[in-house]
Amino acid sequence: MARQSDIIARHKGKRKPDNFFKTIGRLLSYYKNCKWAFISAILFILAYAATTIIAGALLKPLTDILENSLADKAGIYMDEQVAKYTTLLIYMAFLYFAGAITNYALNRLMLQCTAVVMAKLRTDLFDRMQELPVAFFDGKTHGELMSYYTNDVDAIREMLNHSLTQLLISAFSLIGVIFTMIRLSLPLFLIVLVLGTLVVLITKFIASKSGKNFVHQQKALATVNGYIEEMMEGQRVVKVFNHEEKVMEDFEVINEELRHVATRANTLASIMGPIMNNLSHIFYALTTTIGVLFAANGELIKSLSKGSSFNWQLIGVQGSVLVTFLSFIRQFSNRVSEISQQFNYILLALAGAERVFKLMDMPPEIDDGDVILETKPDGTKVWSFIDENGKTFEIPLVGKIELHDVDFSYDGSKLVLEDVNVYAKKGQKIAFVGSTGAGKTTIINLINRFYDVADGEITYDGIDIRRIKKDDLRGTLGMVLQDTHLFTGTVMDNIRYGKLDATDEDCITAAKIANAHYFISHLPEGYNTMLYSDGANLSQGQRQLIAIARAAVASPVVLILDEATSSIDTRTEKLIENGMDKLMEGRTVFVIAHRLSTVRNSNAIMVLEHGKIIERGDHEYLISQQGKYYQLYTGAFELS
Repeated sequence: MARQSDIIARHKGKRKPDNFFKTIGRLLSYYKNCKWAFISAILFILAYAATTIIAGALLKPLTDILENSLADKAGIYMDEQVAKYTTLLIYMAFLYFAGAITNYALNRLMLQCTAVVMAKLRTDLFDRMQELPVAFFDGKTHGELMSYYTNDVDAIREMLNHSLTQLLISAFSLIGVIFTMIRLSLPLFLIVLVLGTLVVLITKFIASKSGKNFVHQQKALATVNGYIEEMMEGQRVVKVFNHEEKVMEDFEVINEELRHVATRANTLASIMGPIMNNLSHIFYALTTTIGVLFAANGELIKSLSKGSSFNWQLIGVQGSVLVTFLSFIRQFSNRVSEISQQFNYILLALAGAERVFKLMDMPPEIDDGDVILETKPDGTKVWSFIDENGKTFEIPLVGKIELHDVDFSYDGSKLVLEDVNVYAKKGQKIAFVGSTGAGKTTIINLINRFYDVADGEITYDGIDIRRIKKDDLRGTLGMVLQDTHLFTGTVMDNIRYGKLDATDEDCITAAKIANAHYFISHLPEGYNTMLYSDGANLSQGQRQLIAIARAAVASPVVLILDEATSSIDTRTEKLIENGMDKLMEGRTVFVIAHRLSTVRNSNAIMVLEHGKIIERGDHEYLISQQGKYYQLYTGAFELS
């Protein structure tokens, strides 16, 4: 169980958040996948902003008409004024109706674009994860990995669905409102500009503080999800050892840390709205007061103009201008308030996007091999490469694997393997035995090039495996692991996973070799029975038999069995022994086993301890030496 300080340390860091403008720019670049729809949406946003602003600007001529009507006491121009007034009202109604139509169109287009963007983003994220080395996944829990697709991607989707649309509408409308306000009255706008600068400074300050906390929140959320997933998966173990209280204590620590950073982030972001609303009321009140004081031909203007070198009449405004300007002050405040209300979602989404892009920017698994596997017209397979002189060489695929003076360390300091030498020819069965942590599975990981050796070399048919393309290398290897993983799908699909172009007959033959055909035939729908949740409706032994069948259908040149029969009872193991012998016939086989009865017929048995091979030989030879293998086999020393 992790210590509390270790749990917190996993997600607390001092790294500064990336430039949010760069992050949002990269996020917006995904709209190139639906650029015409996005451009159309932008045009509709401009049209919507224009219609609402023009409709608001019509308030000035309407007010002028009312003033003229009041001045026309004789009613000489009354019919003309009513006609103009009615026409302007019709124009205004049309503009607001057009605004409603464009608003519907832009939201529909933006939602369609968001669906395309999110699909592309998830694809890029998933593709990059497929390219990352195994070492990356070894250092992450399933919950932490899934947090990228749930918390982070969902935060981005929420912003693109709603916040971005509202932000663009408000931004374009705000530009139009500012331009119209300048045209109406520059003096009054200068008052708004001073107050608006205050808003910008407050917004910048709060955003900088809140943005950092949203980054910490996303990390803390990933840690919580990872811990929950780990504990739920190990719930049986937790209950067996009565660790419920300890688990809860550890969970409370990371949950409290999440509460702390989430509270700070959301508190700072949430106060933005109330601050903007209150400031908007202050703006409106101040502008109204000053506008009324300096109304056109006001007595105050006249008194200030007397004996002054400054023409105070310049700041005078007509009544209709003041009324219209005040309506735009309200629009200005509303747009600023709408932008501030989206900050919660924007900052959260940018924090999630930063994590997603950071993962996407991680270097993929390096594959600088120049040796490829080719299939000749007659069906034989060869390793093909071109030397520095441009000459093509072809080496037959045999399956001879050798380890020469191999050293390896996971952390770069402590050696897990030291001076390991192994020689395996075609048709030989090489077994590795030893205590847990001795380095058995590490050897298999190196053969697969999940990791590369620190020193020494591993050769495949005489070729350094670091020169072989990883896909081609792994395509010749078949593995049956102790921890079997079955995918959602039919039994047939899971067997065919070993060779996607295998026929149903090939899969059935493989199942018979693994002695899985009998129990599969008695499933409700036989080979078409659906498997869910990693094959939860099957026993552990049955799942492992399907994994063996999966390896059999692949017909690999080199077969690796890592505790392949550990979940199969002794009786079943005896039943499939002949089938396994058929599967291993003519192939280079590496076996890792704690059950030593399964390695008796190996051509060579390697006994490992602390990363070194301390004994090697066949079963009879090692028994005659009465060393560690003898102690293990006779029970004088037990594997741990």
